[in-house]
Amino acid sequence: MKKQRVIGMFDSGVGGLTVMKEILERLLDVRIVYFGDTARVPYGNRSREELIRFGEEIVTFLIGQGAEVIVVACNTSSATALPVLREHFDIPMIGMVEPGARLAVEKTIAGRIGLIATETTVRSKAYSSGVSRALTKGSLPEDLVLRKAWQQGEQVISLVSAQSCPLFVPLIEAGLANSAEARGIAQTYLAPMKAAGVDALILGCTHYPFIEPVLQEILGEDVLIIDPALAVVKELENLLQHMEEWERSGLVVVPSNPLLGKNHWRARYFVSGDPGLFRQVGNTLLQEPIDLVEQVILGES
Repeated sequence: MKKQRVIGMFDSGVGGLTVMKEILERLLDVRIVYFGDTARVPYGNRSREELIRFGEEIVTFLIGQGAEVIVVACNTSSATALPVLREHFDIPMIGMVEPGARLAVEKTIAGRIGLIATETTVRSKAYSSGVSRALTKGSLPEDLVLRKAWQQGEQVISLVSAQSCPLFVPLIEAGLANSAEARGIAQTYLAPMKAAGVDALILGCTHYPFIEPVLQEILGEDVLIIDPALAVVKELENLLQHMEEWERSGLVVVPSNPLLGKNHWRARYFVSGDPGLFRQVGNTLLQEPIDLVEQVILGES
């Protein structure tokens, strides 16, 4: 019988629920403690220093709640704060950028990858670097024609267009993902992607899967939408397997987690802002009940 693990996750708001949903559906032996920093959302226009401070506060809280692994379910924090958080905390951490970039490289069929994200994520160029690193480390397209062309130097695979979408997060946090307003804004944001002829579009913010049907309709079925959450689940699964192997070998001794107890909860929710609003929007977006959300005040806004 696999040992149950407690995964700590955080995002600026409800967006990380898209990642949480995938984890809970695919990994049955985990429980999740989720923190939505809704009092300080959006993160997209925050400075690197602020994002590091927010991340340190939240990771400290999640470890106090029994987290054994941290999933930074926020692209903006992954692109800016994660390297520093890994230095400051002795706990495994998984971000969104590297898995998402690898998945895009594997799924593109024309080598023309696009990105929509927050202003901070776009400005960081983290995904552009991530695509390059993925190729350098041996990731290859599944499409055999593109793979052969790239290996022979006949085809470039790169991030050809990146667009910041600052209005998406506030719309989604307000429960307006499928509104006419969201559709009109999406038309504007996606125009550069269509002009660049991208064949794969990375959703560089965990909020964006909530608006994916609108994006797909505008882009057309020929453009593949890449949700990094799918790759994050795979990376998390591999990490948990390695943790099991380390413990069985005796290289690592991990005490029992008192947070598990006899209570069979699968997810616990904490927010820095209004618990009622998070529960309302979360239930609408996930279409499944979020019963209890607790408010925790961390640091300053």
